Amino acid sequence: MTDSDGNAETGMQVDADLVRQLAELLTENDLTEIEVEDGSRRIVVKRQLIAAPVAAPVAAAPVAVHSEQAAAATADEIARNHPGLVKSPMVGTAYLAGEPGAEPFVAPGTRVNAGDTLLLIEAMKVMNAIAAPRAGTVTQILVQNAQPVEYDQPLVVIE
Repeated sequence: MTDSDGNAETGMQVDADLVRQLAELLTENDLTEIEVEDGSRRIVVKRQLIAAPVAAPVAAAPVAVHSEQAAAATADEIARNHPGLVKSPMVGTAYLAGEPGAEPFVAPGTRVNAGDTLLLIEAMKVMNAIAAPRAGTVTQILVQNAQPVEYDQPLVVIE
């Protein structure tokens, strides 16, 4: 092979624009890894997320949570051990309603039956309904509309 100047090339050709676009996709969708294969070429782009530690409140002094992320992290930790936790079966984007501007499928306090749609997860332009695994009352919704979700991420708590 030769390059545009007629010189012999050595090694693998890296499409820097493609790598840059993949890195942007990681950031935009809050993902940690993306892999693309094209014939014999395979590109894997990974990023390492550093989680900020959440301070535990002191029993003697009341602590106000000023950050939505800190509140979500605390609720997430509590919900992870709940027997009615519904986790994401895939990576994608969570939607709480069937279309923009529509009422959400469920809200805290909504009574659901097994098989009722809780939310949608879009993965590769396919909308996947996430159904309630059992009957009960939705007590927490742990994701926001149009939020990227990872596999096994807590989504909803049903009691």
